[in-house]
Amino acid sequence: MGNELNRRSFLNAAVSAAGLVAMGPLLSACGGGGAQRAGVNSEAGLKAALPAYVPNTSIQPDIPSVAGGPDALTNPGFLKYPANRIATVSGVPGKGGKYSTVTPLWGTIPPADNSFYQAMNSALGVELQMKPADGNNYNTIIPTMTAAKRLPDWIQLPTWWNSQFNTGGLAGTQLADLTPYLSGDNVKKYPNLAAIPTAAWRTGVWGDKLYGIPSFSSGFQVAGIIYYRRDIFEAKGISPDQVKSADDLMSLGKELTDAKNGVWAFDDVYRYIYTAFGAPLKWKVDNGKLVHLYETEEFYAALDWNHRLATAGYVHPDALAGDNANGNTRFYGGKTLISSGGTGAWNLSDAQSGAAANPNYRRGAFNIFAADGKSAPRIDMGAGSSLMSYLNVNLKPEQIEELLSVANYLAAPFGSAEYTMINYGVEGQHFTMVNGEPTHTDAGKKEVQAQTYPFLATPASAVSSPGNPQVTRDYTDWQAANVKALAKPVFWNMNISMPQAQATADAAQSVEDTMKDCIHGKKKVSDVRDAVAAWKTSGGGDKLIQWTTENVLEKHGTGQ
Repeated sequence: MGNELNRRSFLNAAVSAAGLVAMGPLLSACGGGGAQRAGVNSEAGLKAALPAYVPNTSIQPDIPSVAGGPDALTNPGFLKYPANRIATVSGVPGKGGKYSTVTPLWGTIPPADNSFYQAMNSALGVELQMKPADGNNYNTIIPTMTAAKRLPDWIQLPTWWNSQFNTGGLAGTQLADLTPYLSGDNVKKYPNLAAIPTAAWRTGVWGDKLYGIPSFSSGFQVAGIIYYRRDIFEAKGISPDQVKSADDLMSLGKELTDAKNGVWAFDDVYRYIYTAFGAPLKWKVDNGKLVHLYETEEFYAALDWNHRLATAGYVHPDALAGDNANGNTRFYGGKTLISSGGTGAWNLSDAQSGAAANPNYRRGAFNIFAADGKSAPRIDMGAGSSLMSYLNVNLKPEQIEELLSVANYLAAPFGSAEYTMINYGVEGQHFTMVNGEPTHTDAGKKEVQAQTYPFLATPASAVSSPGNPQVTRDYTDWQAANVKALAKPVFWNMNISMPQAQATADAAQSVEDTMKDCIHGKKKVSDVRDAVAAWKTSGGGDKLIQWTTENVLEKHGTGQ
């Protein structure tokens, strides 16, 4: 995740809540906003629609990126803020236009028309009417707008809600086609947008046309990882490298749990460990046949392990009761020593919150391992970006070009003059330099710190923890050690639009509910098998598999 998101851990919570929806194929069901076009992008169509990639080398990181497999790349790291804040955009990008925007915000919404917004409008040369909405209710706010066909000029539509938003149906009916402006070499008119990796743009292509603008793109996008209290492990003389299998982790759980003194080894970890058993993220292809996660024995092996973990007493009782909201509090307080979550959890604010509970606090993460301790470690990659913004279809071509110039400003690289303005505001008013790091003033905390503009466009992600370079080193070291384990799952980064019946079957709520009870020790693995059998016959599972086979696999392949 980008360092903007790392200063707030909302995406960690969002990915955890969205689960597979955020990491699997991006689904769009029928709904308000236009006729549904069931299908998926073709490789030829993608190639024609995607922008050219031209890396930006104007600012060099302290810790360069490390390549893994195709499209897998660690995020660059900055141990300190660049001293030379170069400008990457000459002049003012806008031409005086006035535009409305809507973005989600997981935090306190800044005052309207504040001094930061005014300063940004001057820097951009347009009047952007910033109207951030409560991120916790965003998935209910947007459908109301689309049903009434009253979208703003520029809107953020997080990909984990594509199904609820019917993003595939909105493309071309309420959202503008950006292909003529950004495809191929056309993007070179906007150098900062051209520096966004190709994989991120794929997430905004629908029906072989480009609609979305990425935010917080990353070549190291995974659903989440298994964390541990590094400070406590080191004090106990425990090396995480000793954990090379699921059995090793179970044994460690026994060693660490001390229920009498209020300490349990684990919080909930299922969502981020089940693929270690060889289970697919959602789909796999076996001898040419499409197989759903629920049809694999590896899925049941992962459930069995988590069920045994819970019934052995190694999982905190509050986690078993479904209290995920206080998971960080338990982790910070040393009540749990192993937890899981999105990579957005590994950031400066986490280090500060943990240190408030224990001055020695330090987060660590286990290296990716295979449950059997023998197979090659593997972790499935997510889409190149989980946050996409879109322009209104009713905008005129010259207005679209003006807003793309604004997006190019917003996508300026980490540490640039534009980036500093977007993320910190005006020096002396919204921030001051403290020990070489931009630090928000009271005005900056009120008006700037709650991010708004980055939900419209950002550069590719970088890792930075102002004032605490150890966090940056720890996280980038972990990425470098594990980047070769990243692999593309079946239907990677493919925007699949499917009919409502199949989208409902894909959600498989009855199975998910039973599975949750199983990993919390309340139901048996056999109960999940029964729920899956019912899902396949009466819940639309078999029809989902058939539809996906005929409309995606047979026509467009696996996307790998």
